[in-house]
Amino acid sequence: MAAFSTSMIKDLRDRTGLGMMECKRALTASDGDIHKAIDDLRKSSGIKAAKKAGRIAADGIIAVKMSEDNKRGVMIEVNTETDFAARDDSFIGFVNESLDKAFDTDKFVFEEFIGNMEEARHALVQKIGENISIRGVKILSSTVGGNYINSDKRIGIMVALEKGDKEVAKDVAMHVAASNPQVVEPEDMPDHLVKKEKEIFIAQAKESGKSDEIINKMINGRINKFLSESSLINQPFVKNPEMTVGELVKNSDAKILSFSRFEVGEGIEKIEVDFATEVAAQVNAAK
Repeated sequence: MAAFSTSMIKDLRDRTGLGMMECKRALTASDGDIHKAIDDLRKSSGIKAAKKAGRIAADGIIAVKMSEDNKRGVMIEVNTETDFAARDDSFIGFVNESLDKAFDTDKFVFEEFIGNMEEARHALVQKIGENISIRGVKILSSTVGGNYINSDKRIGIMVALEKGDKEVAKDVAMHVAASNPQVVEPEDMPDHLVKKEKEIFIAQAKESGKSDEIINKMINGRINKFLSESSLINQPFVKNPEMTVGELVKNSDAKILSFSRFEVGEGIEKIEVDFATEVAAQVNAAK
């Protein structure tokens, strides 16, 4: 039997997302050949899909499909546990199958869609050994639509315009990917977010020791700056900072109606476990 190090076990865990003991057994069975161990682990379905359902799926990819006339589009985010699984051909196939089914659905209802994809999702969990979830689907319907996905498929954007053309829509989508605005226009900002920012600014301003009159002016100025910087139309256009996004679309006789932005795993809290701590915990549990 070939010898292998603790670092090889950790490497296999990082690449597959599986447990320490399972990776150790796979390396033992493969005589320390990590590539064979990966193949064996992917073929194995020793852990039932139901047991994986509670595990955090914060990796994955985003995919977009647009109609030929760019008036209709669908964007989907599908999560899995590791980047390793997100590159798996079977996983990518499931994402594309899900995207096609969502696109072909006339009256899309997310809950019904999830139910229709459950059998295929369950089978894929068994095959690749990781939890998988369809996190979100966005539907676009507009006179002019555009989209952008970055090279690693971790950020996806769809933009709906009134008038304009698909090139302008794509430029706006690229900007949204890079600058991450919260709303299209300042007045679109939800009241609870404005209130939250105002509370923060008030707390900061009171520490300055200035008069209430000056503090109120400071707060109003900061709120206006927050709304401007967070609004798509007021942001400097990434490809030409000399103009705003609002000026870009105005020059094309267009108007931004809405945008949707997905970023893989955004808002999902990953549980990071120190490798040495996990080893100790599993040894103690085996006693």
